[in-house]
Amino acid sequence: MSTHIETNPRPGLSCLRAAVIITLAVGLASSTGSLFPPGPWYAGLTHPLGTPPATAFPIIRTLMYVAMAVAAWLVWQSAGFGRALALFTLQLVLNAAWMPTAFGAHLLEGSVVVIIALWLTLAATIIECWFANRAASILLWPCLAWITYVGYLAIGLALLN
Repeated sequence: MSTHIETNPRPGLSCLRAAVIITLAVGLASSTGSLFPPGPWYAGLTHPLGTPPATAFPIIRTLMYVAMAVAAWLVWQSAGFGRALALFTLQLVLNAAWMPTAFGAHLLEGSVVVIIALWLTLAATIIECWFANRAASILLWPCLAWITYVGYLAIGLALLN
């Protein structure tokens, strides 16, 4: 008598879907247009040079969150939950905290503190991911570039207003 155990030929795909759904949900919950729209308050601020149109933010943030989810999944597949994913989780929390700080509470200086902490944590995440899965690390580089740019905008808003 033979016992046949069925296995999922791609067990990691359900985890990838979960990573994308969770990461996008965090991004959506904290993003402009959902819980904390910028509204007239933001429109009345003096903006630094190079501020993009409001329509650019949701597109870039969505791409960024998908890249982050895939990076987290790659690290989990390669190394399991360790230091890289712990840092990833912290940067995801800081990412989620930035919008409510800037647009919900209107704390421009506080948003600068959050974005600096986010930048440092994301940089550390990228370094840790390099040792766990280089493709995951590379996927996070554009995220760091975007956070650097958002940091410039946050500092500009805080200084100009």
